[in-house]
Amino acid sequence: MIVVMETGSTQSQIEAVLARLREHNLRGHLTVGEERTVVAVVGAAIPPTLREELEHFDGVKETVRITQPYKLVSREVKPHDTIVQVGEVKVGGGHLAIIAGPCSVESEEQIKATARAVREAGANMLRGGAFKPRSSPYSFRGLGEYGLQLLAQARAETGLPIVTEVMTPADVELVAKYADVLQIGARNMQNYQLLEEAGRSGMPVLLKRGLSATIEEWLLSAEYIIAQGNPNIILCERGIRTFETATRNTLDLNAVAVVKKRSHLPVIVDPSHGTGKWYLVPPLTLAAIASGADGVIIEVHPDPDRAKSDGGQSLNHENFMNLMPKLRAVAKAVGSNW
Repeated sequence: MIVVMETGSTQSQIEAVLARLREHNLRGHLTVGEERTVVAVVGAAIPPTLREELEHFDGVKETVRITQPYKLVSREVKPHDTIVQVGEVKVGGGHLAIIAGPCSVESEEQIKATARAVREAGANMLRGGAFKPRSSPYSFRGLGEYGLQLLAQARAETGLPIVTEVMTPADVELVAKYADVLQIGARNMQNYQLLEEAGRSGMPVLLKRGLSATIEEWLLSAEYIIAQGNPNIILCERGIRTFETATRNTLDLNAVAVVKKRSHLPVIVDPSHGTGKWYLVPPLTLAAIASGADGVIIEVHPDPDRAKSDGGQSLNHENFMNLMPKLRAVAKAVGSNW
């Protein structure tokens, strides 16, 4: 449930509510908005009499039961959009994240050339995998820490914040030394230990939807992160598995509109994994922004035919540059910018 405080309630009145929650082995997460202050109550078992207890406290306007199983990511707790700050880049609330770069960091020349190209075209963040989860153990699985170092060099040269994947709880500290955003991939969406460790890091987290996950399961995974006190979450729709075989996945743009209705967190779209075919990436990118997404994450490679991973879904530098004016036009039409 949530406890809505009266306008002008004092800090001591808020602390009294939090203290009562602790007596019941519950936690209170504070959200301070322009119009109201809300205490979100979370815990295993909320006593049936607690609502009545709290409504007698000074400074409490009302208590409201939350109907969704996810609490802290719900718009019932926070009606207004969350804006995630990544360096000088804002994501959410009309601010778009245009994240571009290769699936995998392969060499210094490859990542730096791509970073320069996407920055010139208008991207405001750089993606690149140093640790790669692959279906086959024999596929290229990334350069590890050396790949992170190359990403950091590309950031130093271009100023673009880095988005890169972390795969295990033990790697969070290492990746956080180099990255600006920790990406949790589709295969790890329900790796709850990883979610909690990423939450404890305090770093912005890009959480991809699982290949077969429902929207509710996706939002509950985000709840694991925010429950650790980290509200800096960017959700990413990257396509789900369906019966269709013409594309790698089915890009579920329904999910963008549904999640924007249910949650205050920003939502971006990955049209590269969502389609698996580079020539489908531009139209689906435009559709994503038109659907209300807070940005896109696009795979871009200087020579996709020779990419060590996901070359078939990667745009080359020229195709990415040609896409950007169209993307700006759609963004302007829906009132977004970057």
